[in-house]
Amino acid sequence: MSPGTETIEDRRTQPGSGDGDHERFSHYVPKDKLTEAMINGTPVIALCGKVWVPSRDPQKYPVCPQCKEIWESMKPGGGEKS
Repeated sequence: MSPGTETIEDRRTQPGSGDGDHERFSHYVPKDKLTEAMINGTPVIALCGKVWVPSRDPQKYPVCPQCKEIWESMKPGGGEKS
């Protein structure tokens, strides 16, 4: 190793980083962004803030509760119950 250099481990992508729950859900993303990401392999940002490159069938997973709550609050009159 050269003087003044060191190795730093980046733990953001390792299991246990606190992002595990997001992996168990399908997330809400604008359809045009999702299509583009699936074709180009580029990352998308879900309503809940999760950033990932979509590669699996979202129909096989339950909807992210955070995404669902945000989506419902965005609808006209959303979130208000009579």
